[in-house]
Amino acid sequence: MSRTCGAGRVRALSLAVVCAVALSGLPSAATVALDTTTGAPGIGDPYWPLDGNGGIDVRHYDVAVDYDFATGELSGTTTLTMAARTDLATFHLDLLLPVTAVSVEGVPAAFAKPVEHELRVTPATVVARDDVVEVEVTYAGRPGSIVYADELNWLASDRELLAANEPHMAPWWYPANDHPSDKATFDIAVTGPATHQAVSNGLLVNRRVDGARATTQWRVLRPMTTYNALLALGRYDVEQTTRGGLPSYVAVSRDLPAFERSAALRQLRRSDEITAWLARRLGPYPFESTGGLVTGLPAGFALENQTRPTYPGAPDTELLVHELGHQWFGNSVSVRRWRDIWLNEGFAQFLQHYWLETHRGQPAQQWLRKTHRAFAATRGFWRLDIADPGAARVFDNAVYVRGAMAVQALRHRIGDRTFWRLLRAWTDRRRHGTGGIGDFRTLAERVARQPLDGFFRAWLSAPRAPAVTRRNGLR
Repeated sequence: MSRTCGAGRVRALSLAVVCAVALSGLPSAATVALDTTTGAPGIGDPYWPLDGNGGIDVRHYDVAVDYDFATGELSGTTTLTMAARTDLATFHLDLLLPVTAVSVEGVPAAFAKPVEHELRVTPATVVARDDVVEVEVTYAGRPGSIVYADELNWLASDRELLAANEPHMAPWWYPANDHPSDKATFDIAVTGPATHQAVSNGLLVNRRVDGARATTQWRVLRPMTTYNALLALGRYDVEQTTRGGLPSYVAVSRDLPAFERSAALRQLRRSDEITAWLARRLGPYPFESTGGLVTGLPAGFALENQTRPTYPGAPDTELLVHELGHQWFGNSVSVRRWRDIWLNEGFAQFLQHYWLETHRGQPAQQWLRKTHRAFAATRGFWRLDIADPGAARVFDNAVYVRGAMAVQALRHRIGDRTFWRLLRAWTDRRRHGTGGIGDFRTLAERVARQPLDGFFRAWLSAPRAPAVTRRNGLR
């Protein structure tokens, strides 16, 4: 996500939701530890206790949804292919919509919604540890009326729909193990008016028109985090190209004025060029396609949806670099826990400054020193621990700006050649996986062959501006 177009719409989990969990009879963490046949209603991330689910590992999502602009209702059937991490008599999925049927391996299963966010499934027989099963969920409702974690994420008019947000989006339109630590491949089929195009992630497989309705199928071949799944439905100007064997798909809403559509298409055409530029520095592009979408809806921010970032208007070049940089930092290598968000936003923001440096703009080190001087006396800017900012400030300005400063300071501290070797090692070794800040620090020390504890503490966690020293990358 880029703060260039506005801050993330994220606040801490409300006390009301926490109380609802306590009153619902959902098992506590201590109870879950003792009962190995109950999948926990949360994966263990303290920022959002209900996100994700214990005991399951989703391998693939087959999502089929149908949206009615007239009523605002979305109906769907999603089949999850999942492995059991332990013997499971019950397990949970994250879904905010009402459910009408659930089956496990084709056999009807009992289900309940103890709280709105949680779908508790009780299969006819216990799912044994390491078994891989198909779970089919049928559901329908009006996502536009649903709030979770103080977020109202469904964005739609009577002509266009965009489901794209961070850290939460999946439960508004499909059942999920909704946490970055459980990634999966996807098939996504979207049915809507035949006058509209449906845009999602990965590769366009097929579009079938049946009277006044059309169904479009997309396929994601590489593992994807659940919040990165994109659902867009509208009237778009679309262009498809291929560069160096990599397909590109870009779309711009026809609800925008003609001059803005033209500017947006002109900028989106640069996506494959920028993707290739990033690949030369970060290693091979990790996915099967690239591109982007410009919406006519008032999204207020850009988001790095895997293979197809979304923008709330014609993006400038630096914003393209930011969101496409996330394809490596955030999408291919995803955060293990939400506290690790610096690994996403700090590096994407740094890449913007590096782009400027390499395209006759201000050198990134000069930007670092000027920004350090400008904020040196601003105490509030340094008080946030960006290695653990908390749910309420996970997209705080300091995570982006200080995060990018820390990356450039590291580059200066360990030297340019070692720095880029480190980034390529990180994106290669954890490709399509996850990582935490501690993992990155360990790798940095190994590649640089020097201790860096003091450096990371000064830039990420110390409640004051780093001293202007060589050890802090400022001289």
